[in-house]
Amino acid sequence: MSKSGIDPIQLQISKRYIKSSGTRLRQGDIFSDVEFPISTRRLDDKGDEVVEETTIEFPYVLLMTQDCDLEQDYFNRIQGKKTQDKYLHSVLVCPAYLAEQFKKGDHLAELEIKMESWNSDRYKVIADNQNSRFHYLVMDQSMRIPNLVIDFKHYYTISRDDLYSMAKSKYLCTLNQLFREHLSQRFSQYLSRVGLPDLCVNLLEEKEVKGSVDIKSLEA
Repeated sequence: MSKSGIDPIQLQISKRYIKSSGTRLRQGDIFSDVEFPISTRRLDDKGDEVVEETTIEFPYVLLMTQDCDLEQDYFNRIQGKKTQDKYLHSVLVCPAYLAEQFKKGDHLAELEIKMESWNSDRYKVIADNQNSRFHYLVMDQSMRIPNLVIDFKHYYTISRDDLYSMAKSKYLCTLNQLFREHLSQRFSQYLSRVGLPDLCVNLLEEKEVKGSVDIKSLEA
């Protein structure tokens, strides 16, 4: 315990962002200005499918791969293990959108995609991390992090080697352990959700196929 009465370990954990002192990638690492290739498909005037290739540069991305996997990958490589089953070939990242653009629904304008806008009340739910689809990251000017929003429906893979090669120039900071675990848990819970069928819709579809349906069953 310090003279001020504050536990120094607790004080360190309470920091939302830290600078990683190591040389390996860590879950919760935040990088700036990362480009991703994007493929879009459309039908031309003849009805043939056309594939268009473009890129999008996300202002911020956050590394989501489990830290134990990143650690094993790193140490197995530098120790020269005879087998490479712990090697990672790619890692998982989530874009972190600028909160003000996200609120207006303009965060994917570069792809000519208009997203939903959010009024103050609904946006506050997101900022309080009470909407299971989104995760809000609070700004920290000292780490050059603005207010950000992660959309759990949006995630990408990137080559492990590519991310290592750009880490030195694009790394900003790392989400501290407790905040990282909070994000990871919310992300995994969102991806593991189970969508239940709409039974009324299914019964109506059955009516179209069979030509009849018991109305009382819809009211049950």
